Amino acid sequence: MINLAKCSALIGLFTLLLPGCNLMGESAKAKPEPAVVSNLDFNQIMAQMQRDDEQEQYADTTQFKPNKHHKSLVNYVEQMALDLTDTMQVAPQDAAIAVTSFVDLDANLNTASQLGNQLSETFIHQLQKFGYSAVDFKTAELITVNNRGDFAFTRDTRKLAGTNIASHVLSGTLIYRENGVEINARVVDIQSKRLAASSRTFIPLYVLNKEDIYLSSN
Repeated sequence: MINLAKCSALIGLFTLLLPGCNLMGESAKAKPEPAVVSNLDFNQIMAQMQRDDEQEQYADTTQFKPNKHHKSLVNYVEQMALDLTDTMQVAPQDAAIAVTSFVDLDANLNTASQLGNQLSETFIHQLQKFGYSAVDFKTAELITVNNRGDFAFTRDTRKLAGTNIASHVLSGTLIYRENGVEINARVVDIQSKRLAASSRTFIPLYVLNKEDIYLSSN
């Protein structure tokens, strides 16, 4: 067992002998001047570090393919909604947010898949959870009743509510990778087109496959 008292005494003696050694030996060399890093070099270093972090994040995510897991699409949307509300530049009482389908990041930006529609539906609930008012613009002015059932939602623009029912819109893009989908979400002021909040995540393919979510590839 190490004797702490002896160790302390030896450390103290060694400390006292150090100045003597410096006097007997060569004079201490001057400390080198710290290297000066320009703003340009610093920005390049930070940008490279960010790119490395993103590559490492995607690499770690795509390489991990568990046989059993408890992750779901809702978990990822909930985290993105938290990011959006944390960075939101508008108060909840001043925002009426319409949520639209997330689209494939292609030339026309009007291709929606099952994943894109499911993301929008899930975001409506998450916004409500975090205290923001979500506008469901697909609700018709009148309820349609027929022999197939009773319907409140429609995609017929002639049956939709009037304009100016929302102040902001939440939407985003899907980028298909080899082992998953990169999701970019944003909240935009409809009038000024200014970005009010944004979030990004990567959903691994094994999570989407577990829920049988159909992907439309580019």
